[in-house]
Amino acid sequence: MELLPSAVWIVSYFVGAVPFGYLVARARGVDIFAHGSGNIGATNVGRVVGRKFGMLVFVLDFLKGVGPTAVAMSLRGRLADDSWAANGWLEVGAAVAAFLGHCFPIYLGFRGGKGVATGAGTVAVLFPEATAAAIMAWFVVAQATRFVSLASIVAVLVLFAVHVMQAGLDPANPRTLYVAVGGAFVIVRHRSNVRRIWLGTENRFQENGLMESLARSIHVLAVGLWFGMAAFFSFAVATGLFDSFEQLGRAEDRPSWFPRPEMYSRSEPTLDSPKEQGSRAAGYVIGPLFTKYYLWQGICGILAVGTAIGWAKRGKLHAWRANLLVVALILVLAGWPLERKVGDLRVPRNEATEAYLKADAATAPSLAPAMKEKRDEFLHWHLASVFLNLGVIVLVGVATAMAGHLPPRDANGNASRAVLG
Repeated sequence: MELLPSAVWIVSYFVGAVPFGYLVARARGVDIFAHGSGNIGATNVGRVVGRKFGMLVFVLDFLKGVGPTAVAMSLRGRLADDSWAANGWLEVGAAVAAFLGHCFPIYLGFRGGKGVATGAGTVAVLFPEATAAAIMAWFVVAQATRFVSLASIVAVLVLFAVHVMQAGLDPANPRTLYVAVGGAFVIVRHRSNVRRIWLGTENRFQENGLMESLARSIHVLAVGLWFGMAAFFSFAVATGLFDSFEQLGRAEDRPSWFPRPEMYSRSEPTLDSPKEQGSRAAGYVIGPLFTKYYLWQGICGILAVGTAIGWAKRGKLHAWRANLLVVALILVLAGWPLERKVGDLRVPRNEATEAYLKADAATAPSLAPAMKEKRDEFLHWHLASVFLNLGVIVLVGVATAMAGHLPPRDANGNASRAVLG
């Protein structure tokens, strides 16, 4: 079993080194080294030979990253528990070998591609959630800028950031090392592209029916889900929960699982304690939902803004839609930490209220001012959060209504430049 890691890594290199881009182009009678950027990657093949062949190369290059990495993960259980390779190095080594095989293929005198597709295949196995975020970032940047190289660089950065958020920054973790070193390598391999972007000479990929249809579908789904989720959560879920629990707090005939302590049985001008008990229960239920609520809003917002920016130059109407969505996304990004502040203020508010409710008749009046101060501070920031959320709903609602005027297409299925506005 000591030979297993070495055998896996060697085979992974030779699989990764299979030059699908070169072979597909050669099958079409093209020496890919002599055309375009001279790179064997999917982007250059698509530009020189045709989009469908570029997509074919991307899929094949992607799979030669997936295969060795997935096989290595399945074989890891055969290693001894105390083996250094069993600590994640087996699959990471296979990923590195496949990646380097693509970049430096022995079959072509070590003249390879930039490793984006093959690297994407390896990280899809090693970091599925981070890869999903990176793919989203790639699509948004590609749609907004039409630069594949810039989209690839941003995707690498997002991949690293999401992985670190999930696993922490541990230099001893082989996966962290791989995503850091591999990402830096991809960026370095794109340095000529970065220079051309800076000089304004980088090639933008041409608009086509497939990309346009995909962008439209993602945009409509993102905007619709964003508006529907925000409106339903705010006007149905949140209000429904608070109304139900507050009514339960006032009810005389209560279920056994929601008893009424003595301190929540009295109503007075200073504090309606039955309502307070219901509100407290509703807040306990709905509070944990805000993290996912803002996370999904952020995802929908990024997709909606990224696709809308790609159409912003096609008329004033589309520029206005893009601006509305950008402002809405900014409000979401501002609302997330604001909601966390509201959550932090909920603790002293509840503590001050508890102290007041538990006090006897002689002590309670002296505690009322402190309770009112904490409750007013909480209410102030809570209302700010509510109005910010309502602003998002209004902006996204308007943008959703305007989605009926997405850029029309010409006879070939591509977006037409003759648009409203």
